[in-house]
Amino acid sequence: MIPDCPSIRVLSPATVANMVCGFDVLGFCLDEPTDVMTLTLLPGATSITIRHTDGFDLPCDPALNVAGAALLAMQEELAGKPPFAGCPPETPLAFAPRQVGFELVIEKRIKPGSGVGSSAASAAGAVVAANILLGGIFSREALVRFAMCGEKVASGVKHADNIAPCIYGGVTLIRSIFPLDIVALPAPSLYASVVHPQIEVRTADARQILMEKVLLRDAIRQWGNIAGLVAGILQADHSLIGRSLEDVLIEPVRKILIPGFDRVKESCLSAGALGGGISGSGPSIFMLSATRSTALSVAEAMGTVYRDLGIDFHTYVGPIASSGVRVDPTYEHAVL
Repeated sequence: MIPDCPSIRVLSPATVANMVCGFDVLGFCLDEPTDVMTLTLLPGATSITIRHTDGFDLPCDPALNVAGAALLAMQEELAGKPPFAGCPPETPLAFAPRQVGFELVIEKRIKPGSGVGSSAASAAGAVVAANILLGGIFSREALVRFAMCGEKVASGVKHADNIAPCIYGGVTLIRSIFPLDIVALPAPSLYASVVHPQIEVRTADARQILMEKVLLRDAIRQWGNIAGLVAGILQADHSLIGRSLEDVLIEPVRKILIPGFDRVKESCLSAGALGGGISGSGPSIFMLSATRSTALSVAEAMGTVYRDLGIDFHTYVGPIASSGVRVDPTYEHAVL
């Protein structure tokens, strides 16, 4: 951190993408785990420096780092804005040209390749933190656009089903990518149980095995499930949500990458879960429950399967979070 330069620390949460039937269009936000990201604004500079304090050996070259790629996209758009346009006079850009650099320190607590939006958390956290220090001059939709450039570095594809809930919180529907059209849905009063077997599934690899063509009857069934899931969320209809958590296109292909998947799903439904499936591209599996006590029983059922298989795992239980990236209230150097 550079003394006397505006700095902030944010907590950027894990997310669950796809929500079973909503491949690339639906996602929701978790309370934990979170990446911890400290960003310092360098008015008048052009450099972006990145440092990791974790042990994942991720690249620090901004063009190869998901957070760096997102900040580069923000820099490019920032440079094209008229000087000081829309910038409150008390913010850093009121005394600097539309040229700004960043110093970013990342402590990743969301394991890369875990299937709970690790790359999205880094990309989203970086641009949200930068926007706060810049006086909030960019909309949340613009921040999603910037962060999607980070997702392209990670998977080769600009997708927003992890990015959007990480920034908006709750549940988000990506109606369209080009042009970007995000619909924020209310966070249902449900609890998520997530198990992360300690294996890695790369998003790019999980995409390569998908079918390029699907049968019309399967597509119709999938559309019905997506519509039912959104309607269930809007109506707080747990039964409809449960019936709609069915995937006839992606899950049958991707589940072969996740040991014990069918056993986990069967045992979780027996424990009272409404339903669930693969989180993102896996290997994490999520289940939704109506109560915390049921969610805890579901998490125990998940753990039992992986203990029997001799595979290390981590579990998480918590509500669907109504807010996304948030300022760390314990960080005293923050300038807001």
